[in-house]
Amino acid sequence: MKRFPKIAQLKQVTGFRERLTALGVELPVDDSILTARDGSPLNEKLKVGTFEVGNRWCIHPMEGWDANADGSPSRLTLRRWQRFGESGAKWIWGGEAAAVVAEGRANPRQTLATAENLTGLIQLREILEASHLEKFGCLDDLLVGLQLTHSGRFARPTEKGPAPRIAYHHPLLDAKFGISRSDRDCLLTDQELEQLIKKFVQAAMLAAEAGFRFVDVKACHGYLIHEILGGHTRPGPFGGNFTGRFRLLAEIIRGIRREAPDLMIGVRISAFDSVPFTAGADGIGEPMAFADLLPYRYGFGMSSRNPIEPDLSETITLLHALRDLGVHTINVSCGSPYYCPHFQRPAIIPPSDGYLPPEDPLCGVARQIEFARRCKEACPDLPMVGSGYSYLQQFLPHVAQAVVRNNWIDAVGLGRMVLSYPEMPCDTLGEGTTRYKKICRTFSDCTTAPRGGLVSGCYPLDEAYRQLEESRQLALLKRNSARSRH
Repeated sequence: MKRFPKIAQLKQVTGFRERLTALGVELPVDDSILTARDGSPLNEKLKVGTFEVGNRWCIHPMEGWDANADGSPSRLTLRRWQRFGESGAKWIWGGEAAAVVAEGRANPRQTLATAENLTGLIQLREILEASHLEKFGCLDDLLVGLQLTHSGRFARPTEKGPAPRIAYHHPLLDAKFGISRSDRDCLLTDQELEQLIKKFVQAAMLAAEAGFRFVDVKACHGYLIHEILGGHTRPGPFGGNFTGRFRLLAEIIRGIRREAPDLMIGVRISAFDSVPFTAGADGIGEPMAFADLLPYRYGFGMSSRNPIEPDLSETITLLHALRDLGVHTINVSCGSPYYCPHFQRPAIIPPSDGYLPPEDPLCGVARQIEFARRCKEACPDLPMVGSGYSYLQQFLPHVAQAVVRNNWIDAVGLGRMVLSYPEMPCDTLGEGTTRYKKICRTFSDCTTAPRGGLVSGCYPLDEAYRQLEESRQLALLKRNSARSRH
């Protein structure tokens, strides 16, 4: 079984660089963490549309599977947003994914961007801004948005289980997630997609009313809009060639610009993708067999000849099209946590429904950073946020500084890291240090818990989650999962 050195064991930057060299991975790495006073590149301002963001740290959308049944924020939801505000990051990319319709939720406790939850959306923004103002004394350079989503294939809006709404039948994903190739009821019709365009626009108008400065139209991670972008085999106006596959996203953006002209628009994309992976006999991830599906026509940003390899040709076409439509900013991610997590969120320990990494997770980090750099080079006038940094752990600030200085990316996003250590931006810019015991070590409990129907959070490192009853339930779930694997 493959074993990779843990990042926590690499005590110095020199050891980290040596590991990168041994892997043949090229990443820029600074010798030390720079404070704002020292001229950290992460403290530089950034123009997004007409807004000047106060620094280059960004907080990715982080769902907690913890909203109330009506989509309004619970105590845990509000706590998470409060901690986002205290982080020191000046860019909050969406807070968390908010479904534009109830049936588009990825879980029964997902936040909703619907008229019934307008008060809840206002509460989330207000608690974040209040905590930021109390700690930092200024809101003028804090950019806060709301991410809008429909979960599509991965919709699970009730406790009854999955209720997928798919763009097309995907031979591998259908098999992996138990969708019958003969099931036509789960296919979204053109008329339903037309209605969803209106729902996204209405949700954006609500976000503007709730005081958010921008919305993210989520087009990543295997959810509906991302799947549509890969819908080569879908007939009709929303599939086939690039123009058809782009139509849904384009019409949503046009509608938002028309109905909420003062609201900025961002799009989080999966710049590249892969065939689905599954655990092999040894538990290590391996691609599902695809030889009889070549040329491969079931994805976006991947080679049709070898769909494990990224191909950015259409991704770059997409970036140019989004820029021309007036999109203000892009958040660059990749793949999906459901079927290729070692691409999308590199980790040393898989969640309960995952597989052991087939490569050193540092390779996955470097891949995301490199392909985000290529996206930035292709569209240099479009502000971009990078993803996939959490596995760098204590060396995250050293790499983040270097990639921003080198103009590989404009801002660095924190995802899993912010659940255990939201203050990383504040600590690095203020003191040039990190708190070692708070650093995310990618134990994947934040994913294993919701896979088992529990709220998401950092159970190992966040005392508030260690004290929950769900912590004991999670321990039992992990024990049972370990037994089933052996």
